[in-house]
Amino acid sequence: MTICGRTEARLKEAAETIGARHIVTDVTDEEQVAAAVTFAAAPAPLRAVVHSAGGSTSIGPLPHLDTDAWRATLELNATGTMLTLKHAARTMARNTPRGGAFVAISSIAASTTHRWFGAYGVSKAAADHLVKLGADELGPVGVRVNGIRPGLVRTELVAGITAPGPVLDDYLACMPLGRVGEPDDVAEAARFLAGPESSWITGQIVNVDGGHHLRRGPDYRAMFEPMFGADALRGMPPEE
Repeated sequence: MTICGRTEARLKEAAETIGARHIVTDVTDEEQVAAAVTFAAAPAPLRAVVHSAGGSTSIGPLPHLDTDAWRATLELNATGTMLTLKHAARTMARNTPRGGAFVAISSIAASTTHRWFGAYGVSKAAADHLVKLGADELGPVGVRVNGIRPGLVRTELVAGITAPGPVLDDYLACMPLGRVGEPDDVAEAARFLAGPESSWITGQIVNVDGGHHLRRGPDYRAMFEPMFGADALRGMPPEE
């Protein structure tokens, strides 16, 4: 098993913990992505890839969005997914006749409006469509492509959201199962989609979100109103 990421120290620590190989990779850099795929496939045929890199620097009401941050977020979430699938598919297509499996980690924000999330939901929606496109094109060479839309999962990156407060309360009110997700909830879904148990499944995007997709997007007003102001959150443009 090979793990990739941008930070050598964190990669090394994780690799030692789980007994994996590691390689520093920025998914927006095509040369690095190609090198990572080659590295991962060196010991044995590459059978499965889980693409979980993502994030956002683009937040705020539409009239206030920073264009450079918008582009950077699209580059990370949409183009990064494409580059990883592109090079993984090239390698897995040679595994005749079995091919391989690609799993993209998307977000509930791709399908359920998250107001004031800027490019994040848009870029994840692009990744979702790429999953369907990839499944349709790559099926003949035995490469399956599926995705996962996590809801709110307890990680370091969202510690401010999973902490007690009005934003968390609203998330829980939108979830039929009424709890924050754990990393293992998503990992087990990814393991299934990457494994032989799902050998006749492709082009699917599975919501792993406690049922949140059945209701509405979360209300971030308590977090964003102090940053942008009430008028901005109701669509008023910035003052010239």
